This record gives sequence, structure tokens and C-alpha cells, in this order.
Amino acid sequence: MAEYNLPLPAMGESIAEATIIRWLKKEGDFVKKEDLLVEIATDKVNSEISSPVNGILKKKLFAPNEVAKVGNFIAILETEEKFSLEYIPEKSKKRFYSPLVRTIAKREGISFYELDTIEGTGEKERVTKKDILKYIRIKKNNIVIPKYNRYNSIQSINKNQKNEEIIEMDRMRRITAEHMIRSKNISAHVTSFVEADVTNIVKWREKIKETFQKNTGEKLTLMSVFVECVVKAIKDLPMINISVNGTSIIKKRNIHIGLATALPNGNLIVPVIKNADSYNLIGLIKIINDLIKRAKSNQLKPEETQGGTYTISNIGSFGNLFGTPIIHQPQVAILAIGLIQKKLSIIETPKGDLIGIRHKIYLSHSYDHRVIDGILGGCFAKKVALYLEKFNCYTKI
Repeated sequence: MAEYNLPLPAMGESIAEATIIRWLKKEGDFVKKEDLLVEIATDKVNSEISSPVNGILKKKLFAPNEVAKVGNFIAILETEEKFSLEYIPEKSKKRFYSPLVRTIAKREGISFYELDTIEGTGEKERVTKKDILKYIRIKKNNIVIPKYNRYNSIQSINKNQKNEEIIEMDRMRRITAEHMIRSKNISAHVTSFVEADVTNIVKWREKIKETFQKNTGEKLTLMSVFVECVVKAIKDLPMINISVNGTSIIKKRNIHIGLATALPNGNLIVPVIKNADSYNLIGLIKIINDLIKRAKSNQLKPEETQGGTYTISNIGSFGNLFGTPIIHQPQVAILAIGLIQKKLSIIETPKGDLIGIRHKIYLSHSYDHRVIDGILGGCFAKKVALYLEKFNCYTKI
């Protein structure tokens, strides 16, 4: 029988490692192709890796709580299947491989199945020479790093002699803590506050929400409108949609909006709407509902929390009026949406000022003062507010 070395596959942009959570098969077990073998955690998302072959799980190379890098072999399977690269087709079921990539793979002993796990950055996700050489470098640096506690929802609780309760941080909380400290150390945080009148939006939603849910099966939340207005503001002021690398500013062509989401256990995760500017309002409603639902049930894929270029946090969902959110690196800005309140307000009309009850909201915009000055950071928050106030209450969806 031949041996197949199972690598930790590439799982999305900027994901370089994963923690082994638990093995789903024992050594000596026979596994079928596509059977789930091991549960892993990448940053904040748990997922499973399946077997690409029929065979016997001969050896586990990583234990629970250990960290493997992308490309590391995590298990050895015995199989009767052959993996000679002489038989790699010009086109696999997944994608095309150039002769150069196939030659490098053959020289380095990378099997056809392993080749299919490499993240491609070329056109139509093709694996380029740069991609395979990067994979080989990571693979050769085969280091095992102990890291973090066991399962996300498990907390180790002890009592000390002073009758105090000691609660060990779970893995997700530790990662969040590291990210927050790193962000404050990297970015010079400044926060601007703007008030917006969202009366038209609130009345529009109240008028159509029941009919909309009956016709579509989707809950009509206001987050879709906020995302739409943020996207419009980014298009007007694209220097908000950047990142920093040393002394270089990287301007992003794509608009990927992260949604900071509180989980039932109190932890935080940020699913990302990729190419948010490509959706109409109905499309935003559907993808936001789907992402948040799967985030709260731990069903997101690793790549669905990666690559955001701007983040929105709905602090109003837990009763807060405004705040000073921390930037989600490597982004340079984040918007916190406060609680919608009824307020007695002065309404300007062509016939003069009136007093009425309006629905108002505070927007808190934190930005990196290294690259965003007050005029841009403040103007962006005001631009979002203006788009909210100009929302067409006759919008049909």
C-alpha cells in the first residue's frame, strides 16, 4: 500500500495556520474519501478537513491544541491509490495547472490532491508560480507550536484561596485580546461622532417588514441600509478603503464590508460581505442574514472572516448610544452604529422651523490618524449620515 501525506490545506487569504481541535477518527480506522477526519480552528472559525482518499489512518502528526501551518502534513494515510504526478491532467475538476506549476509540483513531490489544496491568486483562482513556491516555503518550515486552550465554548474555572473565581480565557477570547492590543499599538486611534435622522428608514421598515418577510422568508433588518450607505460613502471617499504597509498606503479596489457580530457565548466574530458594492438592497439583506445566522451557529468558512476592508459594529443592538470602536487590522477605520432613539427635534422646512418627534442615531467613526486626518474621517461619518437621511422611503423591494 502507498502512503498519502495529508497536508493542512490553504483556507483563504492571510490564513497561515490552524489549531487542531479534535480528531474525528482513530489511528487504524478505515476512512472513505470525503469522510471528515479532523476539526480545526483558524483564527475565529472552526471547520473540518475531509480525507481526499480511501484508506487507513496510519498516524496523526499533530495532537489536539497544537498548531499546524498551511502545508504541514497533519496525518499519514495508507491507501492503494497512486499519486504519481506523471498523471496530473492539464485540467483538474477544479482548475487549470500550467506546465510550469506541474513541473515544480513534480520536482517537489507534491501530489495532485495536495496541489488542489493550494490557494491560487491567478485569474480564476489559478495557482501561479509564486503561489506554489510560497506553499513550498511554508511547507518546509514544518514547525509545531503549542497554542491556546481546548474548545471555544469550554472555560476552565477554578477557585483560589481568596474565594475568587478564576476564569481561563477561551481560545477565541485570547485571539480577540491579542488583536485589540495589537490594533491599539499599531494605529493612532481618533473617533468622530455624528448624529443622523433615520426617521424615513424606520417608518419604511415598519410599513413593509411583515409583507417582505412573508414574500421572501427574510427578516428585514436595518443593517442592510447601513451597509448600502457605507458603501456609497466609500465610493465617494475611497481613501477610507485602504491599509498601511510600512510607509506605503495600499488603496483597495474591492469593497469588502465586515460585520462585527456578537456570539451567544459573548465572543466576537466578523463575517465579511465580499464585494459589497455588487449587491442591491435585497441582495444585502439576504447575505447579511445568512452570514449572521451562520456566524452565531459556528458554520462560517474560514475565508468568510478574512479580507475585510472596512468594518461596521452595531453597538445599538445592546443599548449603547455611541462608543469608540477599535480598528480591525489591517483596516484603517471602523463605524459603530448606536441605538435608535425618538427625540424631540427641530425640523427645518421651506415654510420655517417646526418641532416634531424624530428617530435619531449616533454614528461613531474611529480611524487611523497615521493616514486619515480629521477632515477625511469626520467627512466620511457625515457622508454616511447624509445618505441615511436621504434614504428613499418609497424604495420598493
